[in-house]
Amino acid sequence: MFKENHKLHIPADETVIWKYLDLSKFLDLLLSNRMFMARSDKFEDQFEGTFSEPTYEEIKKLLADNPEYLDAYKSKRKNIVISSWHANSYESYAMWQVFTKNNEGLAIQSTIGSLKKALIEPKADQYIGEVNYIDYKKEHIPFNDDFFPFLFKRKSFQYEHEVRVITDISHLDLHINEGVKVLIDVNEMIERLYIHPKSENWYKKLVIEVVERLGFEFTIEKSDLESDILI
Repeated sequence: MFKENHKLHIPADETVIWKYLDLSKFLDLLLSNRMFMARSDKFEDQFEGTFSEPTYEEIKKLLADNPEYLDAYKSKRKNIVISSWHANSYESYAMWQVFTKNNEGLAIQSTIGSLKKALIEPKADQYIGEVNYIDYKKEHIPFNDDFFPFLFKRKSFQYEHEVRVITDISHLDLHINEGVKVLIDVNEMIERLYIHPKSENWYKKLVIEVVERLGFEFTIEKSDLESDILI
């Protein structure tokens, strides 16, 4: 279930957010009513969940009294799972390029408010936080909240405008490989579905037919990047 954490910055409920994904992941979401959340130490960016240099200097001072701190933290990283979303009022050409392949991707459009309502997993609390982009050589990351390191990224990723759903599953004592799937309300989550602007007509028809057969009623939109040229 969604839970408020007042230390985390959450955008306003009306903030538009997007998740870009391929058809197989989308179908898995519809058929299972579950959203995949990746293990925080499995992201491609090796800096995920790590500390900036100024913060690490502070932590080294703590190690004198608590030498097991870093080992405990590395273990905890395996139990922090994340679902990434892109905050933007409009479609993003860059996001289509980065997160979809072969012109066959999809984009779920939602809002922060709808995402909160959609998070209904009873076994673990889900939190929402906006990612901060900093210089890891110069800027400080607070470590007075277990989730803070996972809501900071290098400035080179600033184009992502990322908002994250983040969960600690330590208490479930699970052995997870790539991540876990959490229960969601699909109808609450998906306000609109956009089909890749360069997809073929057969692909568009396939997506529409699958959604209709599964009984979902959210709106399927033509990509704004596919608009007719006026000159």
